[in-house]
Amino acid sequence: MSYADLVESGLLDDLDRRLAHALQLDGRASFSTIASVLGVSDQTVARRYRKLRSAGVLRVVGVPEAAALGQVHWLARVRCVPDAAAAIATALARRDDTQWVSLMSAGTEIVCFVRAPLREQPDGLLLGQLPRTPRVVSVTAYRLLRRFAGGPAGWPGRAGVLSAAQVAQLRRVVAEAPYRPEPGDPALLAALAHDGRADMSTLAAASGRSESTVRRRLEVLRSSGVLYFDVEVDAALLGYPLTATLWLTVAPSALESAGRALASHPQVAFAAATTGPANLVANVGCRDDAALYAYLADELGGLPGVQQVETAPMIRTLKRFGTVEPV
Repeated sequence: MSYADLVESGLLDDLDRRLAHALQLDGRASFSTIASVLGVSDQTVARRYRKLRSAGVLRVVGVPEAAALGQVHWLARVRCVPDAAAAIATALARRDDTQWVSLMSAGTEIVCFVRAPLREQPDGLLLGQLPRTPRVVSVTAYRLLRRFAGGPAGWPGRAGVLSAAQVAQLRRVVAEAPYRPEPGDPALLAALAHDGRADMSTLAAASGRSESTVRRRLEVLRSSGVLYFDVEVDAALLGYPLTATLWLTVAPSALESAGRALASHPQVAFAAATTGPANLVANVGCRDDAALYAYLADELGGLPGVQQVETAPMIRTLKRFGTVEPV
């Protein structure tokens, strides 16, 4: 099964969806645990996951939380001259400090997430490298202040297929613990960003530690909130082929309530309060133009305090969670 075959078939089937939901709840749950919850055999779950992953359709990734590592997230809008956006987006995707890179509507704008130290270096991405490129018209940076949707909670559009009892069986109970960094952690986090379900021997080799040490550090990273696991899957295969970024201008007094409202909408995969010209940003997935229009007119239109909404459909995502997508 190839990615193209799955796209042509239209949607993931019921077992694929239930598997994706289970992995969202615990990205490192054993195949036997997931199989028991889903009511299928271990071999079926393992075979289905490997087939989806090898086809480039579904992947578990370890995602480090910026704040816990003394970093911040910036969202950059890069406007380019015509015909330059694809090349610039490809170059951005190759950078270590970008976490998500997408080409937007009209093909002249790029949106990317950037992880940066609290104090940016003079030669950092956000302080001038891009504006020196003559093909870049402008760069607008938004610092993320508070996340309302996305992150460890995942996207409701990807979840919702397991029962409450199944969710309870898979949901991981975490006792918060303080995080004290150790020298091998960056290498361990990098390996998990490549494959969140990598086995202990692979992680030990990548980080230069013993398997017992890796197992202990992995638990520390998770319990301290430094690391969570997410599931990459094409929204089109979940029935949401139209994805867009919404830039909202909201009255400050309504920012909290608007953010919480967005987090309750099944269309919203990500929402956060930001600095910059717009103070609330969201990524949404819809079935078609009519569904997006209905969402803008009815759901957003009814939110108190929303003064302006700019909608930018995504054309292509080149990088997700630090991994460059195959061309």
